[in-house]
Amino acid sequence: MDMAKDVTEKTTLRRKKCSVSMRSRPPRDAMAVAMLFATLLLAACEDPPMQSQQLQIGAHAFQVEVAETRAQRARGLMGRTELAADAGMLFVFDAPGRHCFWMRDTPLPLSIAFIDDRGRITDLADMAPRDETPHCPSGDVRFALEVRQGEFARHGIRPGMQMNTCPRNAAINAAAAESAGKKRNGI
Repeated sequence: MDMAKDVTEKTTLRRKKCSVSMRSRPPRDAMAVAMLFATLLLAACEDPPMQSQQLQIGAHAFQVEVAETRAQRARGLMGRTELAADAGMLFVFDAPGRHCFWMRDTPLPLSIAFIDDRGRITDLADMAPRDETPHCPSGDVRFALEVRQGEFARHGIRPGMQMNTCPRNAAINAAAAESAGKKRNGI
Protein backbone atom coordinates (compact mmCIF):
# COMPACT_ATOMS: atom_id res chain seq x y z
CA MET A 1 0.00 0.00 0.00
CA ASP A 2 2.75 2.41 0.88
CA MET A 3 4.34 1.77 -2.48
CA ALA A 4 1.13 2.65 -4.34
CA LYS A 5 0.73 5.78 -2.26
CA ASP A 6 4.35 6.77 -2.98
CA VAL A 7 3.88 6.31 -6.75
CA THR A 8 0.68 8.36 -6.66
CA GLU A 9 2.40 11.19 -4.77
CA LYS A 10 5.33 11.19 -7.25
CA THR A 11 2.92 11.29 -10.21
CA THR A 12 0.98 14.15 -8.64
CA LEU A 13 4.23 16.01 -7.92
CA ARG A 14 5.38 15.53 -11.55
CA ARG A 15 2.06 16.85 -12.82
CA LYS A 16 2.34 19.91 -10.60
CA LYS A 17 5.90 20.60 -11.81
CA CYS A 18 4.80 20.12 -15.39
CA SER A 19 1.79 22.36 -15.03
CA VAL A 20 3.87 25.04 -13.34
CA SER A 21 6.49 25.01 -16.09
CA MET A 22 3.77 25.03 -18.77
CA ARG A 23 2.22 28.10 -17.17
CA SER A 24 5.53 29.97 -17.19
CA ARG A 25 5.74 29.70 -21.01
CA PRO A 26 3.17 31.41 -23.20
CA PRO A 27 0.90 29.02 -25.07
CA ARG A 28 1.83 28.32 -28.68
CA ASP A 29 -1.41 29.90 -29.88
CA ALA A 30 -0.50 33.18 -28.19
CA MET A 31 2.95 33.10 -29.83
CA ALA A 32 1.34 32.53 -33.23
CA VAL A 33 -1.04 35.44 -32.68
CA ALA A 34 1.86 37.68 -31.63
CA MET A 35 3.86 36.71 -34.72
CA LEU A 36 0.87 37.37 -36.97
CA PHE A 37 0.32 40.76 -35.33
CA ALA A 38 4.00 41.70 -35.79
CA THR A 39 3.88 40.68 -39.45
CA LEU A 40 0.75 42.74 -40.08
CA LEU A 41 2.27 45.71 -38.27
CA LEU A 42 5.40 45.56 -40.45
CA ALA A 43 3.30 45.27 -43.59
CA ALA A 44 1.35 48.37 -42.60
CA CYS A 45 4.60 50.33 -42.23
CA GLU A 46 5.81 49.63 -45.77
CA ASP A 47 6.26 52.49 -48.19
CA PRO A 48 3.32 53.44 -50.34
CA PRO A 49 3.67 52.58 -54.03
CA MET A 50 5.61 55.07 -56.12
CA GLN A 51 3.63 57.60 -58.09
CA SER A 52 4.14 57.84 -61.84
CA GLN A 53 4.16 61.04 -63.86
CA GLN A 54 5.29 62.53 -67.12
CA LEU A 55 8.42 64.67 -67.07
CA GLN A 56 9.68 66.67 -70.03
CA ILE A 57 13.21 67.76 -70.85
CA GLY A 58 13.59 69.64 -74.10
CA ALA A 59 11.29 68.06 -76.69
CA HIS A 60 11.30 64.61 -75.06
CA ALA A 61 8.86 63.33 -72.44
CA PHE A 62 9.75 60.55 -70.02
CA GLN A 63 7.21 58.54 -68.02
CA VAL A 64 8.88 58.30 -64.60
CA GLU A 65 8.28 56.66 -61.28
CA VAL A 66 8.84 59.15 -58.47
CA ALA A 67 10.97 57.94 -55.54
CA GLU A 68 10.24 60.38 -52.71
CA THR A 69 10.83 58.40 -49.52
CA ARG A 70 14.16 57.20 -48.17
CA ALA A 71 13.17 53.55 -48.73
CA GLN A 72 12.01 54.22 -52.29
CA ARG A 73 15.24 56.05 -53.10
CA ALA A 74 17.35 53.26 -51.57
CA ARG A 75 15.53 50.61 -53.61
CA GLY A 76 15.56 52.63 -56.83
CA LEU A 77 15.81 50.45 -59.93
CA MET A 78 17.56 47.56 -58.14
CA GLY A 79 16.75 44.18 -59.59
CA ARG A 80 15.00 45.55 -62.68
CA THR A 81 15.94 43.76 -65.89
CA GLU A 82 13.97 45.97 -68.28
CA LEU A 83 13.29 49.67 -68.68
CA ALA A 84 11.40 51.19 -71.61
CA ALA A 85 13.19 53.80 -73.72
CA ASP A 86 10.91 56.60 -72.51
CA ALA A 87 10.75 55.43 -68.89
CA GLY A 88 12.83 56.28 -65.86
CA MET A 89 12.92 57.01 -62.16
CA LEU A 90 13.02 60.48 -60.65
CA PHE A 91 14.64 60.65 -57.20
CA VAL A 92 13.31 63.54 -55.10
CA PHE A 93 15.40 64.53 -52.08
CA ASP A 94 14.17 66.43 -49.04
CA ALA A 95 16.88 69.05 -49.45
CA PRO A 96 19.57 69.94 -51.96
CA GLY A 97 22.89 68.16 -51.42
CA ARG A 98 25.64 66.16 -53.08
CA HIS A 99 23.53 63.01 -53.52
CA CYS A 100 25.67 60.22 -55.00
CA PHE A 101 24.47 57.06 -56.75
CA TRP A 102 25.88 53.60 -57.39
CA MET A 103 24.60 50.55 -59.23
CA ARG A 104 24.69 47.77 -56.61
CA ASP A 105 22.18 45.06 -57.54
CA THR A 106 21.11 46.98 -60.66
CA PRO A 107 21.56 44.81 -63.77
CA LEU A 108 20.66 47.54 -66.29
CA PRO A 109 23.11 50.07 -67.73
CA LEU A 110 21.69 53.51 -66.87
CA SER A 111 22.32 57.18 -67.51
CA ILE A 112 21.72 59.67 -64.72
CA ALA A 113 20.95 63.38 -64.82
CA PHE A 114 21.61 65.39 -61.67
CA ILE A 115 19.12 68.25 -61.41
CA ASP A 116 19.26 71.29 -59.12
CA ASP A 117 16.30 72.62 -57.17
CA ARG A 118 15.36 74.95 -60.04
CA GLY A 119 14.97 71.96 -62.38
CA ARG A 120 18.20 72.59 -64.32
CA ILE A 121 20.41 69.62 -65.28
CA THR A 122 23.85 70.14 -63.75
CA ASP A 123 25.59 66.87 -64.68
CA LEU A 124 25.09 63.69 -66.71
CA ALA A 125 26.80 60.33 -66.19
CA ASP A 126 26.60 56.81 -67.59
CA MET A 127 26.56 54.03 -65.00
CA ALA A 128 27.60 50.40 -65.58
CA PRO A 129 25.50 47.50 -64.24
CA ARG A 130 26.31 46.26 -60.71
CA ASP A 131 29.14 48.79 -60.34
CA GLU A 132 29.64 50.21 -56.85
CA THR A 133 31.62 53.24 -58.02
CA PRO A 134 29.85 56.36 -56.70
CA HIS A 135 28.54 58.84 -59.28
CA CYS A 136 28.22 62.27 -57.70
CA PRO A 137 27.06 65.66 -58.96
CA SER A 138 29.48 68.57 -59.17
CA GLY A 139 27.34 70.60 -56.76
CA ASP A 140 24.15 70.47 -54.73
CA VAL A 141 21.14 68.88 -56.43
CA ARG A 142 17.56 68.24 -55.39
CA PHE A 143 16.68 65.58 -57.99
CA ALA A 144 18.26 62.80 -60.03
CA LEU A 145 16.74 61.14 -63.07
CA GLU A 146 17.79 57.63 -64.11
CA VAL A 147 16.92 56.39 -67.60
CA ARG A 148 18.09 53.60 -69.90
CA GLN A 149 21.70 54.26 -70.84
CA GLY A 150 22.10 56.45 -73.91
CA GLU A 151 18.59 57.95 -73.86
CA PHE A 152 19.80 61.43 -72.87
CA ALA A 153 22.35 61.46 -75.71
CA ARG A 154 19.80 60.05 -78.17
CA HIS A 155 17.43 62.96 -77.43
CA GLY A 156 20.10 65.68 -77.28
CA ILE A 157 19.65 66.21 -73.54
CA ARG A 158 22.67 67.89 -71.95
CA PRO A 159 23.68 69.88 -68.86
CA GLY A 160 22.01 73.29 -68.61
CA MET A 161 18.68 72.05 -69.99
CA GLN A 162 15.55 72.56 -67.92
CA MET A 163 13.29 69.83 -66.54
CA ASN A 164 9.63 70.78 -66.97
CA THR A 165 7.29 68.95 -64.66
CA CYS A 166 3.66 68.10 -64.67
CA PRO A 167 1.67 69.90 -61.93
CA ARG A 168 0.71 66.55 -60.35
CA ASN A 169 3.96 66.28 -58.40
CA ALA A 170 3.70 68.80 -55.59
CA ALA A 171 7.14 67.99 -54.14
CA ILE A 172 8.96 68.93 -57.35
CA ASN A 173 6.90 72.05 -57.95
CA ALA A 174 7.21 73.17 -54.31
CA ALA A 175 10.99 72.80 -54.47
CA ALA A 176 11.18 74.80 -57.69
CA ALA A 177 8.91 77.53 -56.25
CA GLU A 178 10.95 77.68 -53.03
CA SER A 179 14.15 78.05 -55.01
CA ALA A 180 12.65 80.76 -57.24
CA GLY A 181 11.44 82.65 -54.14
CA LYS A 182 14.91 82.56 -52.59
CA LYS A 183 16.44 83.88 -55.81
CA ARG A 184 13.90 86.75 -55.96
CA ASN A 185 14.65 87.65 -52.35
CA GLY A 186 18.41 87.50 -52.89
CA ILE A 187 18.96 84.47 -50.66
